[in-house]
Amino acid sequence: MNYRPLGRTGLRVSELCFGTMTFGGEGMFKAIGSTEQAEADRLVGVCIDAGINFFDTANVYSAGRAEQILGKALGARRKDVVVATKVRGRVGAGPNAVGLSRGHIMDAINASLRRLDTDYIDLYQIHGYDALTPLEETLRALDDLVRTGKVRYIGASNLAAWHLMKALGISQRDGLARFETLQAYYSIAGRDLERELVPLMESEQVGLLVWSPLAGGFLSGKFGRDKKGPEGARRASFNFPPVDETRGYAVLDVLADVAREHEVSVARVALAWLLHQRVTTSVIVGARNEAQLRDNLAAPELRLSGDQITRLNTTSALPPEYPGWMITVQARDRLEAISQEKRFAKVT
Repeated sequence: MNYRPLGRTGLRVSELCFGTMTFGGEGMFKAIGSTEQAEADRLVGVCIDAGINFFDTANVYSAGRAEQILGKALGARRKDVVVATKVRGRVGAGPNAVGLSRGHIMDAINASLRRLDTDYIDLYQIHGYDALTPLEETLRALDDLVRTGKVRYIGASNLAAWHLMKALGISQRDGLARFETLQAYYSIAGRDLERELVPLMESEQVGLLVWSPLAGGFLSGKFGRDKKGPEGARRASFNFPPVDETRGYAVLDVLADVAREHEVSVARVALAWLLHQRVTTSVIVGARNEAQLRDNLAAPELRLSGDQITRLNTTSALPPEYPGWMITVQARDRLEAISQEKRFAKVT
């Protein structure tokens, strides 16, 4: 297992992170998975034995049961791993049982600590944007959690580029803890992140944690032009994350070709492609069973050739949009100047 820096922090995390959305199987999460304690204990053990030191959960997964199951599965090994959880989602019927207000955050952190049976959260992430709460209030509350030791670092999830940049600006202006990571959807079938967020994260040294790297199962190898997936598969009736099927099936064709060349699964190639992207810090993988997990765990060992990367990039490329194409056109002469300067520097 390889390890990468977690944003600008001094922590290093495994390039695969084990996600626990399948734990518990309550409410809307039953369709995703219903892993109970015994199986969770085994899967977490397989992960740790493979070198994974990074585990992700959320307080809304199965009404908190995912946190509880993960805490028990880690047990005494908790001190050796990095645990991430989230706050924002609705956890009760009341009007204040949701969002990113100071009140909700303070209630949520204490509940998560109890369920995880730990004294601190390594990475506490907001689960999305809250239009009703000023970012200043949210960031001040999160900074207080860092200062009291309940949280070590903070991160965000599902933000637009302007949300993230505004938050980073507030943190710098007011001397508050800043978002060190963004957890976001990214896959070879869904590269929208590259338009605005990737340049921002690279510029500001914000780490990327990838959720749904297989596009909700679309890239699992079970779907195709002539394959609608196994009966009962979530994606067969729920297009989430949404995939442009015209481009998506073209991507699957090339993924299948590369998979045959390496004699591995389509899913493993899709994960390996993400690990070849320099913006990626860690890819969150989940599994309903050990066979799926072990296949995912082999992805870091798969090395794609330059030709294979080019083929995959070409077929999955986003259509150009403004202002991106204009920025590219206007950058040409400046990039040529930079290239000339580098050549001159080598000569001298």
